[in-house]
Amino acid sequence: MGLVHTLFRVLDGAGDVAAEAARHILVRAEQAAVARGRFRIVLAGGTTPLAVYRQLAAASADWSAWEVYFGDERCLPPDHGERNSLAATRALLGRVPIPQANVFPMAAELGPEAAAVAYTPLVEAALPFDLVLLGMGEDGHTASLFPGHVIPQGALVIPVHDAPKPPPDRVSLTPRALTATREVLILVTGVGKREALAAWRKGADLPVARIARAGRTIVLLDRASGGDLDPDGLPPDPPRSDDSGK
Repeated sequence: MGLVHTLFRVLDGAGDVAAEAARHILVRAEQAAVARGRFRIVLAGGTTPLAVYRQLAAASADWSAWEVYFGDERCLPPDHGERNSLAATRALLGRVPIPQANVFPMAAELGPEAAAVAYTPLVEAALPFDLVLLGMGEDGHTASLFPGHVIPQGALVIPVHDAPKPPPDRVSLTPRALTATREVLILVTGVGKREALAAWRKGADLPVARIARAGRTIVLLDRASGGDLDPDGLPPDPPRSDDSGK
């Protein structure tokens, strides 16, 4: 794929990150709707993405063009408060007129293996996505891809067991699926992320780093996570060959 890099932008606070992410997503949605008649987005779990969804819900958009997928899901009942799909529905999907047929939740209640099998053809049919939204955990994980876990080669969706944070059973898109997109947008907020961010910048082989370096990626940070980094933005990572398949 040639040489790729990541653009880091530092904003004042978590609210600024959410506002800029929402603005960016709306721009990309409009561009995609004009160019291709639809906007395929992968949503993330976590508190920072939820703040983005609330801002999107208050905006105007061609919602009929949106097609919504999920980067990961927890293997819990569909009405469980910790489900990513339910949180996204409460913050965004249930508040705007996106056609229900255009929303593709993971059937994680079936269990990790069955859910991964069921979601794979939906992902195959959707690629490439227009935008993949991700967060980052304090250990550098993203979606439900955790440090030290083996990711099967060639898979688009995988079952996840023994996650280091509850619940242990999950379903996740793989780097292969998450990087098959026109753009990745990663949100990092809070002082608890500072150590993982520093390790990422120093070249640590974290799951979030593998995703970021595989294609066009923008990372929005707040000062709490970015420390004393220049608020006008960091230079991109040094270009490197794409190794997302490793």
